[in-house]
Amino acid sequence: MNKLNELLQELGISKVRLAKYLGVSRQMVYNYLELDDINKWPKEKKILLYKLLDITDDSDKALEKINVTTDYLMSVENRLNQGMKNANDIDNYLDLKNLNKESQVLLTDIVNLLKEKLSDEERREENYYALLYLFHMLQSMSNVPEIKYIFGYMSKITGFTKPDEFKFNEDKQFIFEGILYSALTLYNNGGASRSKLAESHRRFVQEIEKKNEEKLSRTQQLNTVRIQALKELGYTEINVNNAEEVFEKIAEIESRGSMIGNE
Repeated sequence: MNKLNELLQELGISKVRLAKYLGVSRQMVYNYLELDDINKWPKEKKILLYKLLDITDDSDKALEKINVTTDYLMSVENRLNQGMKNANDIDNYLDLKNLNKESQVLLTDIVNLLKEKLSDEERREENYYALLYLFHMLQSMSNVPEIKYIFGYMSKITGFTKPDEFKFNEDKQFIFEGILYSALTLYNNGGASRSKLAESHRRFVQEIEKKNEEKLSRTQQLNTVRIQALKELGYTEINVNNAEEVFEKIAEIESRGSMIGNE
């Protein structure tokens, strides 16, 4: 892999440009280049690299046979630019123009990493559900601040962030990290078992079921109020033209119900 690193440097290909061409995160490129054998790369990424470098020989000496001339350098640059242009289709699809540069890089890295995880044939189903749950967490993050603390804890425990760095509510994040560390230490050291935690997990399930029932009840209540509001206003549906009026009527009906309850 030393030869590949030397070749990339000679061609003036940065890790950032190579990552965009390969459709992976910058960190993943660093991981690839730390491997001792290019055959350990994911097959599709190896094929892309060989296409970029115009390598048709799959032998171990293929990289050593490359002679960097002006024509070769220009041909590689053209293929790299074309590959990056195709990658920019993702940027256009995501409409990144309203984000600052730092946010654009972060979002692009996230999308590339998600794509890579979902393309892993050996762990496709496992990765799908893991990322689906991540999506659910992101959807709930504004209402559940502990989700941010979980992300922060995981970033620290995996070495990406300093352990004494706090980007959110420091006191709450500090306490949460201490509790989470104690729980995971117990889990990893074998101090917990299914039988010992059966009762706790039962209460966990009951609490979730109760919340879901309350949510369903609230949804049914809102649907009933919506139907009543439409009926009182003489409408059959909510549309752009009557939405404001209908929502005001819904608020009025709920207010009437609240006043009756107080009496």
